[in-house]
Amino acid sequence: MDFTPFLVGFVIMSLSSLAIYAKGSKAPAAVDQTYMHATVPFIAATSYLAMTFAIGDIVKLDGTVTFVARYLDWTFTTPILLAGLVLTALHGRREMSGYLIAIITLDVLMIVTGLISSLAVAPVIKWIWFGWSCAAFLGVLYILWVPLRTINTKLGGAMTGAYLKNVTALTVLWVLYPVVFAVGPEGLKSASTDATSWAILVLDVAAKVVYAFYAASNVERALADTTTSRDGQAADPYVGRV
Repeated sequence: MDFTPFLVGFVIMSLSSLAIYAKGSKAPAAVDQTYMHATVPFIAATSYLAMTFAIGDIVKLDGTVTFVARYLDWTFTTPILLAGLVLTALHGRREMSGYLIAIITLDVLMIVTGLISSLAVAPVIKWIWFGWSCAAFLGVLYILWVPLRTINTKLGGAMTGAYLKNVTALTVLWVLYPVVFAVGPEGLKSASTDATSWAILVLDVAAKVVYAFYAASNVERALADTTTSRDGQAADPYVGRV
């Protein structure tokens, strides 16, 4: 097994965490996004460092490997990314707490059941748990695209466009993860462990680094447009914190 993608991932994620923080907005209305997005690649770097040294790797009876550190990474990073989206959707309003609890619970269940699917050797059991993980993922997407999207649209303003762009980008990227799982050694075994490791690295960089800059840019542009259009007299909690 080639450990190069893990070492490359550690370097990229470490440097990206610093870059996101350095380039991110420190304005009160956007600084929370900067901290969240900078934290995500730092956690990922920790995971990649562990995988570089094969810490947490479980070799199963069929010879395939489950990288537990990868699932631990997702257990922490995906809720942070979702929190950023919920914050954007609801303009920082207090009612976000209920949606946060629901979506993070489904998200963590998605990761945990995905881990169980990876650890399972019997095909029937593996695919049952994979299906249940996908069901939790559909729940996450439902909350993002139905109630949160509806509320975001009703609130109006420039933040509506920012949320739509960000949720679309993250949805497209996240849909690819179960596809890689399904064709990789943890699923149909159509792709090798090395090929899957490189594929997930590319997805991780896109979902945790490229997305961070893209999402922050959309939010900052929306905040600037809203502030300008309301001459600084905004009632929106997001703008009021500028």
